[in-house]
Amino acid sequence: MRALLTGASGFVGGWLREYLETQGDEVVALAESIDIRDAAAVATALGEQEPEAVYHLAALTHVGRSWDEPAETFSVNAMGTLNVLEAARRVAEPPVVLLVSSAEVYGSVGDAPVREDAPLRPVSPYAASKVAAEYLGVQAVLGRSLRVVRARPFNHVGPGQAPNFVVSALARRIALAELGGGGVVAVGNLEPRRDITDVRDVVRAYRLLVERGAPGEAYNVASGRTVTIAEVLDELVGLAKCPIEVVQDPALVRPVEVPVLSGDATRLAERTGWRAEIPLGQTLGDVLEHWRLQLRDEPPPGEQPDA
Repeated sequence: MRALLTGASGFVGGWLREYLETQGDEVVALAESIDIRDAAAVATALGEQEPEAVYHLAALTHVGRSWDEPAETFSVNAMGTLNVLEAARRVAEPPVVLLVSSAEVYGSVGDAPVREDAPLRPVSPYAASKVAAEYLGVQAVLGRSLRVVRARPFNHVGPGQAPNFVVSALARRIALAELGGGGVVAVGNLEPRRDITDVRDVVRAYRLLVERGAPGEAYNVASGRTVTIAEVLDELVGLAKCPIEVVQDPALVRPVEVPVLSGDATRLAERTGWRAEIPLGQTLGDVLEHWRLQLRDEPPPGEQPDA
């Protein structure tokens, strides 16, 4: 299958590209020089490549940042999606388009695993931008007969994730402290409970959805298990090679935090046979080891480890 990726240079994009290539797919990436908000450039790129599948990952994905930059977040995530959909429908043989949304669209839903038919109640600008992007996809199916499948991944982590996401941030701070033989690790709110899946499992789900997903449908991509951020931190601290002191930093607490986000991936499993396979402990160990290797030679300037 000839697949085009937007956001191919990002965390998930890198893992997805690698996985697709192992499956024998021909993978091309939307050039980094192309702004996803440039409709003409996006249309030209898709027209030249004529992909059979488009994996649309390009987005501003940091929930906290969206509070400071709501207009930018909406422009990239919603208008960028519109440009991809419009470009896809103009390809001679329109491709399947996988729109990667987010479980954040559900907002606060209580303790029970949420299903895809739950109401969408976005509480952050990021979540609102993803709701808008999804409904552009729905309109493309109903009004343009474009084959669009929506994925709603819950929290996913793995080696190479940027340190502005909580698991990667915690692992990086611990790896940095290890360089000094011990130190302080700053944390934000440790109470939220999240459904965490390894990114290597998530990209498997994406390819299966392109192959077998029903156009117009949304699919949760979730492990079905939840842990608190405190439990994640405890496991990472347990893997540390030095004493770690944990202190709370109010600056790391978001204005609004969804307390529990747990997903029911039954629809995905029934349609594709997918299930999460990589244990959380393995994921956390791999993330920590990634940061150890990254920081081993020399700490970044201005970030010397605490002694």
